[in-house]
Amino acid sequence: MGVLKIILTIIFIIDCVALTALVLMQEGKQAGLGSIAGISETYWGKNKGRSMEGALVKITKVLAVAFIVLAAVLNLNF
Repeated sequence: MGVLKIILTIIFIIDCVALTALVLMQEGKQAGLGSIAGISETYWGKNKGRSMEGALVKITKVLAVAFIVLAAVLNLNF
């Protein structure tokens, strides 16, 4: 079981670094004064799921779930 714990720990560290990098790469959610006039509802605002920002959000969610699962598994005493 020692080898399995080492492998999971390495995957956990890679997940942590990737999650940190992805969160830092994302844009802020503040729309500023543009939200008052409704400027945020543009083509890019409506189709955000297909853009690079949408992909970053999806990957961040997957890595966050992996982080929680790996943290729980590594906390088990095996």
